[in-house]
Amino acid sequence: MSGKKILYISLGVLGLGLGALGVVLPLLPAFPFLMLAAFCFGRSSEKLDRWFKSTKLYQNNLETYVKGQGMTRKTKIRVMVTVTLLMLFGFLMMVQKALYIPCGILGAVWLFHILYFCFGVKNYAIKEELVK
Repeated sequence: MSGKKILYISLGVLGLGLGALGVVLPLLPAFPFLMLAAFCFGRSSEKLDRWFKSTKLYQNNLETYVKGQGMTRKTKIRVMVTVTLLMLFGFLMMVQKALYIPCGILGAVWLFHILYFCFGVKNYAIKEELVK
């Protein structure tokens, strides 16, 4: 096994672990870590990629986004709130140290993030089948 493959598998396992924690911990975002896991498993091994795509974590959090169908409104709001809270914490820390230029950069990144999730990511509506 090559060093590159081992690195991808290691990063994939780390992303999966942090993503799983992010599902249950309110301030840890699951989405970016699960995207990291999907990317790394896809680069490292077909078997790991197939396994990860068959998990509930992938199906509930990433599947519609990866297929280009977008994200549910609830997921988009959860991601935006989590990232906003984490960035606000960093912003407040930098304001205390009078680091105004980094605050401006962080504010611009936050604004881009919000605009991207509001206008760049499609809304995916869950279609429930009618039971007769």
